[in-house]
Amino acid sequence: MSAWKEKLRRVVTVEPVIFLYMTSTFIVTPAYQQMIITKVCQDLLKNDTICSNPEHHKGDEEVQTTASYILLLFNATLSLVSIPPAIMLGSWSDRAGRRRVMALPSVLSLLSGGLLLAVDLLENISVYWTLIAAALTGLTGGHVSIFLSSFSYLADLTMGSSSNRTLRMAVAESMIFVGGTVGFLLGGFLEQEFGLQAAFGAYIGCHVLAVLYIVLWLRDPTMVENTCIAPYKEDTVEQGSQADESRLFILKYAKLSFKAVFKRRSGQDRLKLHFLVLCTFINNLVAVGDQSILLLYLMYEPREFTTALFGVFNSVRMLLMGFGLLGLFPVLMRCMKEMPLAKLSVLSRIASYVLLALASNTWMVFLVAVVGAPSGISQAVIRSLSSAIVGADEQGAMFSFAASVEAACILIAATIFNGLYPLTLPTFPGMPFIIMAVFMLIVLILLQWISEMPATHPRLVLSD
Repeated sequence: MSAWKEKLRRVVTVEPVIFLYMTSTFIVTPAYQQMIITKVCQDLLKNDTICSNPEHHKGDEEVQTTASYILLLFNATLSLVSIPPAIMLGSWSDRAGRRRVMALPSVLSLLSGGLLLAVDLLENISVYWTLIAAALTGLTGGHVSIFLSSFSYLADLTMGSSSNRTLRMAVAESMIFVGGTVGFLLGGFLEQEFGLQAAFGAYIGCHVLAVLYIVLWLRDPTMVENTCIAPYKEDTVEQGSQADESRLFILKYAKLSFKAVFKRRSGQDRLKLHFLVLCTFINNLVAVGDQSILLLYLMYEPREFTTALFGVFNSVRMLLMGFGLLGLFPVLMRCMKEMPLAKLSVLSRIASYVLLALASNTWMVFLVAVVGAPSGISQAVIRSLSSAIVGADEQGAMFSFAASVEAACILIAATIFNGLYPLTLPTFPGMPFIIMAVFMLIVLILLQWISEMPATHPRLVLSD
């Protein structure tokens, strides 16, 4: 293999995987939401003419309420099914390699996409078949498995270089928003011009490309980078005597994930890690809640967004957040430390949610995207700080625990925000976004607390 190709393999790694997965996710999310709304309308109103055009029924409170509860079931199914695999796959990837875990979500997403396509094509099929599609996606952890395997991969690759790790993770984090930009633009265009079937077809195509990229291009860094990493002394006896037997049991990997987070560490590192995991939980709780109700909220009066305009807004929002990570963050890192930048990021997110709750017209909604442009920086910093605390042989385990927390967010956020939104429709529909702003205020307090703790000491990679 030529030297330039090996060098390129170290530069271009998991970024395309995250990009393709998130592109597919942001294509399919408004597509299945719109399909559920249409199916609910057909069940309630029994009028195909009205239900075939969202403009004719988007103000119907009964359709909005019923669709919101079905979306709650969808997200609850996705969350409950994805928690067990998420909690053990990271520890497994520490031993079996990152690529296997990275490929699994895309493989089952192909089946999920096929089922969603069938539900849309067959008029008489129940809307509740979408719950099986959610279960299929969740069986391998969904997007949280992509995140835990990708960020563990980068942690392996950048071991011993904290600043490089933060920037690499920021670039990878930006792929979420770049993928969101492409996904919402492409999804909105496909739905407007060709219908939901084209959007589901594009979703399937993205996962085919992701599997091919992982198989043909990626190489596990652990094969080369971490062969010299020594296990922690407290784990050596256990791994030596039970390694062969424990690999047969899923509980072994779940135990390793919990151990990576709850084991004793020097100074206040364990408490710091717990706070960082809590910040991850709240960040994802708000992000999932945002996407769960945003389409319903923007389609409701007085905003009355079309599906195409919703796609444009989300694309602009994601593009600006991606720019915040790819362009703004590296520049600001030259003159500011990462923690103050994370706090500013949280403040921008709080302001954007307050503005979204009060938005009554199109320009106010689009201003939300501008105000919230730096809001993606905080999670990139949180991932980097978390990775710096744990050992080289605990990266997957730690990210696996964080991933299980993210998976739990799907259920909790759906319960809170999809359950709350219908109740606020008659009075103040923007109330869920005010609650999101309050949650982000808690993150700001936690980050301030973390910043006042002693700095994490660099960890030695080699044994004594």
